[in-house]
Amino acid sequence: MSGSTIADEIKSRCNIVDIVGRYVQLKRSGGSYKGLCPFHSEKTPSFVVSDSRQFFYCFGCGASGDVISFLMKIENIDFHTAVSKLSEEYGIDMDRFGYRNEGKKNEIYEMNREAAVFFYRNLTEKPNPGYEYMKRRGLNPKTIARFGIGFAEDSWHALLDHLRQKKYPEKLMLEAGLLSASGEKRYDRFRNRVMFPIFNTRGKVIGFGGRALGDRGPKYLNSPESGVFSKKNNLYGLNLTRKEISSSNCAILVEGYMDLVSLYRNGVMNTAASLGTALTEQQCALLKRYTQNVVLAYDADAAGRKAALRGIELLRKAGINARVLHISDGKDPDEFITRNGKEAFLKLVDQALPYADYLISVAREKYDLATPAGGIGFLKEIRGLLSSLSPVEADVYIRKIAAETRISESAIRREVNETAASEKRTADAGAGVRRPVPASGDQMTEKRHMEGDEMIQMHFIKLAAVNPDYLEAMREYESVFEDPAYARIYAMIKNVYLEDSEVDINKVSDNLLPEDNALFQRSLQRVVFPENSDRVFQECIEKIRYERMEKRQNEILEALTLLTEEESDRDRADALTKELIELQRTMQNIKLR
Repeated sequence: MSGSTIADEIKSRCNIVDIVGRYVQLKRSGGSYKGLCPFHSEKTPSFVVSDSRQFFYCFGCGASGDVISFLMKIENIDFHTAVSKLSEEYGIDMDRFGYRNEGKKNEIYEMNREAAVFFYRNLTEKPNPGYEYMKRRGLNPKTIARFGIGFAEDSWHALLDHLRQKKYPEKLMLEAGLLSASGEKRYDRFRNRVMFPIFNTRGKVIGFGGRALGDRGPKYLNSPESGVFSKKNNLYGLNLTRKEISSSNCAILVEGYMDLVSLYRNGVMNTAASLGTALTEQQCALLKRYTQNVVLAYDADAAGRKAALRGIELLRKAGINARVLHISDGKDPDEFITRNGKEAFLKLVDQALPYADYLISVAREKYDLATPAGGIGFLKEIRGLLSSLSPVEADVYIRKIAAETRISESAIRREVNETAASEKRTADAGAGVRRPVPASGDQMTEKRHMEGDEMIQMHFIKLAAVNPDYLEAMREYESVFEDPAYARIYAMIKNVYLEDSEVDINKVSDNLLPEDNALFQRSLQRVVFPENSDRVFQECIEKIRYERMEKRQNEILEALTLLTEEESDRDRADALTKELIELQRTMQNIKLR
């Protein structure tokens, strides 16, 4: 991959005069071309295109820029669409610069939406076993509509026939996992099932979960992995509940679709559900965008307890304060809240056990602490946990455990300290040669990466990676990525988000060049945000605005050099000079803040 950006490649291959000439009748005037401005109404040409500078400027309305910005403005399209159009016309490989065609993905999104509507109408517009099942589970029409719940008929080709009528190709249905195949035969994947459409956080239907109404097939069947659906990167219901999670600063994480739907309809809305799989690192990172606190409300059976143990470790590793809710009588959240109500469930949430308490409680159940052997076995199991806690935390638990097991505090402390020392020796041995502390020259390099324009690029990379909600707001400021390496990293973050609807940092790293990945990791490690990342983002925007004003100042100065001595040009010169003075005054005010 070359060091240039895709914008550089486009501008090197196409001539702005040719592109503008398709929309504006241009006539040569000295070393430039003139015509009537397409962006405002005028009778005397004030629109100038410079062949040598590959630059356009209107002395009437002030519109200016390069060939990409002209196409964006004339066709009212975004940067990516303009780049796509020009790249296709001039034979530029967008993949080489980290851009990909979204056309097929959008078609799958639309087809999935059509399938969701089809399933919803099956459930709500005619008698069917799916609706009877929902009624027995206590769901009303409002809740069904809120989640778009539907029904897949007990038919081998009902959805297939419907989508054929809508002109969707079978190949696309197979890619999206709506069909299955056996040899040359194609048939509906979901049959005789209540259907739960799965949305990403942008509200796109990315897949489905189907609950069987009979004994045929698995109880729950999810869409397979596809170009738009990745179970490890998504959580069910988050499109509806993320605001409640953010405002309450807590997410209640459940296992099943009905668990979430039941909690939601009973007024517990700060919820999310995993998609039939164990909790993943990517799902933890997704939750962390909205809260630092998660309560695991898994089923109380052995499988649920095992999932909770794994989940709480992953959440803690992700820097999330995790607790585990214990549902009495072996019930799941759906059954408990349906039978006991919201207040009883929220009481369980308040009583949820923190990380250390939960792990200790699980270990405690395995041993008879009334016996010396039981106390010793219990201590050996939890000593690793105690050694991982802070000194203050460890002190609290050691006192409690000493009282329970009748083992002296000093003995427990010696055991914990020896465990910590052993783990450290093992870690040091496995680490091999350690990376040296950066020398002064390296420190100067690191300092350079935190200054000026590069500082903004690093901050944008970190913001986009840890919270892709900023990506939309960054669209109009993408020109800040003047360094090709940062531009490639940013493009890869966007690609991963477009593919998965989330940003998997590991996936971004895996797809970057080694030197780009080193820069990406440096950005993640060196940029540290205070609690309010929005303030950091706004400060970056303000600096970009200042730099844009500087650019506009230079454009005005350049435009003044294109003017002639004609009377009309003197008026334009006066207007530009007035704008220049006002611009410089604003820039000075920003500097003084």
